[in-house]
Amino acid sequence: MTLRDFIDRIRTSGRLTVIKEKVNAEYEAPMIAKKTAGPVLFENINGYRAIMNVLGSRDELGAMLNVNRKDIIQSLSRIQPDGEIRIVDSSPTQEVCVEEVDLYSLPIMTHFEKDGGPYITAGIVVSEYDGVTNASIHRLMVVGRNKLAARLVPPRHTYLLQKEAENNGDPLPVSIVLGPHPAVAFASSTRVGEGKEFNYAASLMGNPVELFECDNGVKAPHSEIVMEGYIYPEERTDEGPFVDITGTYDLVRQEPVITVTKIWHRKDPIYHGILPAGPEHLLMMGVPYEPRIYGAVGEVTKVKNVILTEGGCCYLHAIVQIEKQTEGDAKNAIMAAFAAHTSLKHVIVVDEDIDIFDSNDIEFAMATRVKADSDVMIIPGVRGSSLDPRGALDGTTTKMGIDATKVLAEKEKFERATMPKNIY
Repeated sequence: MTLRDFIDRIRTSGRLTVIKEKVNAEYEAPMIAKKTAGPVLFENINGYRAIMNVLGSRDELGAMLNVNRKDIIQSLSRIQPDGEIRIVDSSPTQEVCVEEVDLYSLPIMTHFEKDGGPYITAGIVVSEYDGVTNASIHRLMVVGRNKLAARLVPPRHTYLLQKEAENNGDPLPVSIVLGPHPAVAFASSTRVGEGKEFNYAASLMGNPVELFECDNGVKAPHSEIVMEGYIYPEERTDEGPFVDITGTYDLVRQEPVITVTKIWHRKDPIYHGILPAGPEHLLMMGVPYEPRIYGAVGEVTKVKNVILTEGGCCYLHAIVQIEKQTEGDAKNAIMAAFAAHTSLKHVIVVDEDIDIFDSNDIEFAMATRVKADSDVMIIPGVRGSSLDPRGALDGTTTKMGIDATKVLAEKEKFERATMPKNIY
């Protein structure tokens, strides 16, 4: 199962937009992707094909999982990172080998006016050191023909592996995977157990994930493009500015540098780019947390569904739907949600008759079921998200939970009028 298989599937469904004209990687392609609903395939950026918005909506995510968009979280909550991995001797990725690396020849895009440079935004950095493997998506800024500044966030796994290698005076071998099956990219955005990302991808697909060994010893999945190289000790450079999920610019930091030593790719490869702060970026960042919230709330009450809303950057705002059993369930659900995803800023809990995918229905619940002095929880001085521009310098913020559920003893007051069915 490959990215090409998935593209053929969404092409057949009519959800794929194809741009045949030549398009510039600097601003133009990202602008088109921003204006296009659903996946968009560019036939010519710097002579390469490229795709954006691959998982740009819950429809595409549902198609990847073979479920309805409203059943995604229930499906994800049942999937365990225990799928099969197979090591193979060769890969379609190895059809072409490029040893004279020139990153500027690839369709690596510059997205916004103040960007620090062209950015690889869908690159899965696979790293191996001392028997430990990790795969996760990192933003990678082009800083030379064969150099990338990699944003490594402490204390996540790639950061820890790089620090361990650096402390031992060793280079960290890495492979940068571009354009695998979307399930592999999604799994690499999900926090699973150490080294379990490809097992999780196999479970998502219902098929084994095959890995081939690069020349630097790192094992990578079949994909359109694989870059291999090293992060050498003590080499740092400025990374940024870069637009993160809030649509605002992140800080410029000194970050490690990846030296790319070789590029493998398929014939006529398809480059995958994610639009910063676009729908695919938001869903890839946020949806992996929804099953965690779903599971945590399920420990304290009967949970029905969870969504991290697009208006809340798919990261800072959650709507939790419960089947309320007793008074106090909603407040327990709020606290469980904050514990499951510590970057959450606001949580609204609603009843099962509210459509959590309809913002008007959410507003209706708030308008008719909330009494602010008893149904709103304010929690000051707690750890928030570094991505929240309103957070304090020390990383703390004030969180709010809203109980927008019916009062059980007065349920009849909240009954919503319906019309009889099947009369005409």
